[in-house]
Order: sequence, then C-alpha cells, then structure tokens
Amino acid sequence: MPLNDTIARVTERVIERSRPARTAYLDKIARAQDAGVKRAHLTCGNQAHAYAAMGDDKAALVADEAPNIGIVTAYNDMLSAHQPFKDYPDRIKAAARAAGATAQVAGGVPAMCDGVTQGQTGMELSLFSRDVIALATGVALSHNTFDAALYLGVCDKIVPGLVIAAATFGHIPGIFVPAGPMTSGLPNEEKSKVRQQFATGEVGRDKLMEAEMASYHGPGTCTFYGTANSNQMLMEFMGLHLPGASFVNPGTPLRDALTDEVARRAAAITAQGNDYRPVSEILDEKAIVNGIVGLMATGGSTNLVIHLPAMARAAGVILDIEDFNDISAATPLMAKVYPNGLADVNHFHAAGGLAYMIGDLLDGGWLHPDTRTVAGDGLAHYAREPKLKDGALVWEDGPGESLNDRILRPAADPFQPTGGLRELKGNIGRSVMKVSAVAPEHRVIEAKARVFHDQDAVKDAFKAGAITEDTVVVVRFQGPKANGMPELHSLTPTLSVLLGRGLKVALVTDGRMSGASGKVPAAIHVSPEAADGGPIAKIRDGDMVRVDAETGVLEVLEADFDARTPVTVDLSANETGLGRELFAAFRHHCGLASDGAGTVV
Repeated sequence: MPLNDTIARVTERVIERSRPARTAYLDKIARAQDAGVKRAHLTCGNQAHAYAAMGDDKAALVADEAPNIGIVTAYNDMLSAHQPFKDYPDRIKAAARAAGATAQVAGGVPAMCDGVTQGQTGMELSLFSRDVIALATGVALSHNTFDAALYLGVCDKIVPGLVIAAATFGHIPGIFVPAGPMTSGLPNEEKSKVRQQFATGEVGRDKLMEAEMASYHGPGTCTFYGTANSNQMLMEFMGLHLPGASFVNPGTPLRDALTDEVARRAAAITAQGNDYRPVSEILDEKAIVNGIVGLMATGGSTNLVIHLPAMARAAGVILDIEDFNDISAATPLMAKVYPNGLADVNHFHAAGGLAYMIGDLLDGGWLHPDTRTVAGDGLAHYAREPKLKDGALVWEDGPGESLNDRILRPAADPFQPTGGLRELKGNIGRSVMKVSAVAPEHRVIEAKARVFHDQDAVKDAFKAGAITEDTVVVVRFQGPKANGMPELHSLTPTLSVLLGRGLKVALVTDGRMSGASGKVPAAIHVSPEAADGGPIAKIRDGDMVRVDAETGVLEVLEADFDARTPVTVDLSANETGLGRELFAAFRHHCGLASDGAGTVV
C-alpha cells in the first residue's frame, strides 16, 4: 500500500524544515562514532575505577572483548509503574553475562509521580523534571564506558527525558525497557463518577479514598490511557522497545522473558557485533512521524505534543504544531481507551493491542514501513507479538482482526475518521485540544470569559455557585515561565459537573490539562503564555470568546482586543517552597510550550 499522501507530505515538510539541524546532529554523532564507543580509550586508572566493584565481571571488562551495557534506571517504589524495576538490574546483568556481555548500573534518574503531585505544589516541578532526567542520564553516560544503554522508565516525564539523553548519546545503541501496567482495578467510569460526586458534596472523602485505592491498587502503570501508557505506545511505534513489550503485566513469566531478551538484544546491536543500531539511526524523521500517527490513532495524551518536539529536537528534528494537526486530520481513531472510552489498557491489549494496530496502519499506508528499529529493519516487526512457547520467547504474527470492536477497530472502519487532536489558533495565540472524547455538540462554544489565575480560584467560584451560564473559563499564568506549567487535571471533575448541568463550558489555559480532560473542551498549552506577555494576558472578564474545535479557531471577539496591554501579576509566590527555588533557571530560560518548553534542547 502506498504511503498516505498527507503523511508523505508532512514527512517531507519535517525533513526539509529539519535539514540544517539534522545535518549538524548527524555530523556530531559521526565524530563520536569515529572516536570509538569501546573502552580501550580509557586509561588504566580510569578503568580500574570503573570496574572496582564488578566482581567476577572484571576480567571480561578489562579484556575489552565483551560489550558493556549501561543501565539507566528510574526505579523508586513510590511510583507503582517503576516499583517493578527494583530487581531488573540483577536480572539484566545475569542475562547479559549469559550472552557473553557485561552490564553495569550507570546511574539513576529522578522519577516523580504526577498522580501524587496532581493539584499540589510539587506539580510545578513536573514538566522540568523531564530536563533534569535528561541531564542526570547525561551524567550517567558521561563515563564513556558503555557500548549500549538500557533505559528503564515508564511514566510521564521520565521516558521523554530519557529519549532526549538517548538521542544526545545517539552514537550508542539504546533500548527502552518498560515494566507493564498494573492489573485492572475499579472501572474508570466508576472512579470518574465518584470524583464528580465528591466535587458536588454527594459523597465524603472516605468514599473518594475507597474508589481511588481500588483503582490504583498495585505495581505497574496506571491502567488509563494517559501520558505513561502513551509513552509506551510511542516507543513501539518509533522502534525503541522490543515488539509487544509495552502492556505485559509486571511479575509474569512473559514480562521476565522480555527483560532477559532486552539484555541479549542490546549486546547484539553494539558496534562490536555485525548489527550495529545506534539510536541516531533509529530516531529519525520517519520514526517520529510514525510516533505521531500512533498518538493520533490511539487518542493519546496531549502531553506528548509538548514532549515530542523536545525529544525530536535532541535528534535534530524540528516539529511544529501544524504537523500534529495535519497528521491528526489524516489518521483514523482506532481505539477507545479511558478517558476516551470505558476500557483500560489491559482490555486494549487483549483486544489486539499495538500489534494489531501497527499491522493495520501499515497495511493502510499510514506508517512508514522502512524505519530502522532495535528489533531489525522495518516496522513490520512490531505487528508481531511475544509469546512463551515451551518456556522460550518467540514472536508470532499479531491478530489480523480486532478481538473487541468496542475497544479497537480497523482503520477502514474507525471510531472517528480523524485522530484525537486539533490545533486552535487566533488572536489569543496557538493551542491544542484533544477532541477524541469531546462530544460534537460541545466542540464549539461562544460565551463570556471568566478569568482566573489559579485552579483553586475556579473551584472556589464553582463551590460558591458563581458559574451559572455558558462560560469560557480562562486560567492563565500557568505556563512554564510562570510556574512550571502544572497540569490542571483537578479541574476536570468541576468542569464536568457544569457540563452535566447542561451548560456549555470550555477551558482556555496556558497550562497543561493532559488527555484526562476527557469530555470537557480544553484549549491548552496556549502559546505565547501570559508570563511571556502573550495575548491570553489581555483577556478580561465578560469578553466574548470563541472556542471552535471544528474550524480550529481560538479568539476574543472584542474590537479593542489587539490594542490592549497584557496584564502582569505578582508571581513571587511561585518561586519558593518544595524546591521551587532550585528551578528558577528553568522557569527563566525555557522555550515556548509550542516548541517543547525545553531548557536543555
């Protein structure tokens, strides 16, 4: 099947736009490759320090014959998704040793949980933790003793930060190692209902806590299709996972077999063997376009619209919001996973999952088939799924049809003909909206603005009964320069209640909302942000605002709007407490949200 015309056109546009940056990046990588990725360049003293604690592996390391694999781990046991990583290093070392290689933990990186910090001060550090992770990974790999790297991470900022570093160290091969989702708990729709009941005072905190604990109940990734699981999808579409690795539950024999295999595969693709596959060759324009197609086909997290430009830029690839918008318009929405539907990722995986989806999109011409991957040449490797046969790990062809068409449908008969994302722009700036879960009748609203400068003020107005008519809720000074761009996910129950009362309601913000905004139309990531003097800082209470996700319009309908001076506010309260002091340089020097809000790329 020939490549879809829009996908081909966007890819060529990305290649052309990226040409200077990509050329410079590949030149840098070539110099690193010429310098050698083996350990022979280290002095005896260097090597003695590096191998002092390696016990029986010392001889192999000194002989410089076996590939040495660096493990970068985001393990902690406060993140359910990362708790399974505790025993991975020992397992990887044993598997590497059996394959004639060695492995060392190169370093750990921080990993914070947005679920814990949601609505809390700590969330103001969340976005920038991505860049801290990239920096920490750079420190880990700076010892220059590794022939390949394994990146152990799953959640929201962790995988993007690791990808930025993997691209920076693109002269060595790298494979991303997931831990899998927790088993299914309380259905997402029931959890959402309890949250709304709590917001209106119908139930107390005891019932809310009971529901939350029944939903987030064990080791593994949260089972809704948020940023963490969108990251896992992305790693498969971009060829940086082993095929089918994303959604295998922790603590299962298949999960363990995949972890063993990742060590063997990393050893096989170093420059010391015959199948050298550096990250720089895998993470190219076609792979990144494939990732965006996957994001749209699955209705994935809007956070990736911030992270993907930063990840791509680290590999010399320059993305623009228009790329996401155009790919979304051409990509069928094949999945209904919460918050876009009732199913969770375990149900999605059981229905055929990524193997079915990638195979079907390849057959229909929506994906570049000729990318390099850690598994081999061609994305068709990812239309296969791992299985254990007589204790051995094998890959077999994925299902040729969906096993549950209420969750996963063919590209030729999708839930929607277009993906889940839309660019909105106008005199307020540029923004994005995830529309895959927004009912058509809620996608266009023209109403008076109510302006707020933090999410608590919105909830206070709601509790006071002050929002009783159709309203565009504007929450500004929530961008990266203002306060680190926290997610405003705690507004979802409040706005959902207003929507349920029959009001037309939309959110406009320079902050983040993630894909978990669900049914509420939310124009997010407005850029430039208010703290940068963006037009969103000109909006006044009572202004008529049009939010139109059908035609992509975001504008104030007041004649004097362009002539107004942006308001300024005192942001000093955002500068101290819970470590915010340490992130002042990030707030002052980060880029636009539309460019990835990066400080290191």
